[in-house]
Amino acid sequence: MTETPREYELARAFVSLADTLVADYDVVDLLQNLVDTSVSLLRSSAGGLLLSDKFGVLTLVASTSEETSLVELLQLESGQGPCVEAFRSGEVVEIGDIESAGDAWPDFRDAALAQGFLSVLAVPMRLREDTIGTLNLFRSTSGAMDPADVAIARGLADIATIGIMHERAVRESDLAREQLQHALSSRVVIEQAKGVIAQQHAVNMDDAFRTLREYSRNNNVALRDVADLVVRRSLSL
Repeated sequence: MTETPREYELARAFVSLADTLVADYDVVDLLQNLVDTSVSLLRSSAGGLLLSDKFGVLTLVASTSEETSLVELLQLESGQGPCVEAFRSGEVVEIGDIESAGDAWPDFRDAALAQGFLSVLAVPMRLREDTIGTLNLFRSTSGAMDPADVAIARGLADIATIGIMHERAVRESDLAREQLQHALSSRVVIEQAKGVIAQQHAVNMDDAFRTLREYSRNNNVALRDVADLVVRRSLSL
């Protein structure tokens, strides 16, 4: 069987993200797609995405695993870590060897190592001087990421940032910020739905989330709407 060239997969990823940016696109699904695509393309073990609300407060909006969520949430609680620093500085932050990274962020270091992560790349989602979040890629191996892969991560993050900040801006100037706020509030409902599914079917949170996304895509229903039905016990998956 002929192996699909990585360049082809990369082109498909950019096209997929661009296709998401249509009328009434689902912001939550866009951001989850960004994280999933980045992890797959850039040989990472896991990924997460932090997004700021209209007050500049960061919130975890998308992740590929509960392990990633734990590390991201710890950074938010402590206000320290490479992902938070990337947001504050607007610059890429990379730690090629978390274990020997010193005491700059000891809480992050300990949490990351406990989850099996040895290196991290945090890419700001930035348009000019406005940084709206960070795309964060974790790996179970140490070492700096290939510069070409770092450039790809920045490109993927840029597409999502432009889409969020400018889609339909000609019709309503603050719609982008409203989309961000909607994404943040939607995440709360989605987390509640994951808990309901996990409890009802004795599965872990990752499997519960996959069930939600599969139903959403197979039935062409927004992820937030599916989660809301599950929480209100109007839908059993």
